[in-house]
Amino acid sequence: MNNKQENNLAGLLRAAIEGDARAYDVFLRQAAKLVRAFAARRIVDGSLNPEDIVQETLLAIHLKRHSWRADSPVMPWLYAIARYKLIDAFRRRGRHVEIDIDEIAQSMAAPEVETLASWEVERALAMLSPNQRSVVAVICVDGHSIGDAARDLGMSEGAVRVALHRGLAAIARHFGKRSERD
Repeated sequence: MNNKQENNLAGLLRAAIEGDARAYDVFLRQAAKLVRAFAARRIVDGSLNPEDIVQETLLAIHLKRHSWRADSPVMPWLYAIARYKLIDAFRRRGRHVEIDIDEIAQSMAAPEVETLASWEVERALAMLSPNQRSVVAVICVDGHSIGDAARDLGMSEGAVRVALHRGLAAIARHFGKRSERD
C-alpha cells in the first residue's frame, strides 16, 4: 500500500472515531478488501474460509478501534489484527503456523494500554436481535468458526454469515450514530 492509500485509510478511521458513520462504512469496506486479499494469500490449502477471517477481523477492529493511535500508521495495526485472527483460526483447526518475526515486529513494539471491558461487549450485544446476538456471541466472543456456529445454533452457514454481517452492521450503525450526537 502506498502512502496516499495509507493516509486515506488513516483519515477515514480518524473521522470514524470522531463519529462520521459514512467514513466508518468506507473504512470497513476498504479494510475488508485488504483483509480478504491478505487471508486469501495465506490460506493456500482451502482449510479455512477467508470470509471468516474477514468477519472476525472487522469485529475486532470495531471493538478495538480505540486502541489505534491516530498518530500511527493504520496498516500495521490492521494487518496485525488480521494476522492474529488468522493464527487463531489455524489454531482452532489444529494447524501449525509459522510467521516470520519480521512480519509482526512492528505490531509487537507498543503494548496495548486499553482493553475492552466486558460490559462494553454486553452493551453491544444487548442491542441486537436474539438471533444476531447468539451468532455474534458464538463467533466473535467465544471464537467459534462459521461452521461450528452453524452446527451449534442449528442454522445454515449462509444464515449464520447473514446474521453475523447484519449484527456487526447494526453495532457499527448504533455506535457510529451515538458518537455523532456526543
